Amino acid sequence: MFREIRRKDRVLDNELAIRLLEESEYGFLAMSGTNGYGYGIPINYVKDGNSIYFHCAPEGYKLECLRENPKVSFTVVGATQVVPGNFTTGYESAIAFGEMCLDLSEDERRYALRLLVNKYSPEFKEIGEKYIEKSFYRTHILRLDIVHIAGKCKRL
Repeated sequence: MFREIRRKDRVLDNELAIRLLEESEYGFLAMSGTNGYGYGIPINYVKDGNSIYFHCAPEGYKLECLRENPKVSFTVVGATQVVPGNFTTGYESAIAFGEMCLDLSEDERRYALRLLVNKYSPEFKEIGEKYIEKSFYRTHILRLDIVHIAGKCKRL
């Protein structure tokens, strides 16, 4: 179902691709737009096991797109290095493919929000807990269930 990376010398080991997904600050969520065009957005996230959680507003175009087609890809880019004199760029990237779950239980939503606080604001957990409760019903949580991961890199 998923194509293999054409350049075998650029394949990023699966373990490194997973680590890149776990450690990156943000990524790009790509989906099918309701207008027939692709729709991709930069977004914060947290990886947990074989899932990736995102938070968003409880309504908007992204949710319209996902309700119509929940199959997505999510890409992160790690270190890059442009080498102008060689007309090349060193890079590392990982892409996760899967299906988005839109209707999570309140317990899972709180769990995901705590994971996000732990990732992005670990020194503010107590304040984060208050923030979660204050904005809980104005926040939607999405869960990407990963079915395939691929990584690619060019080492210089």
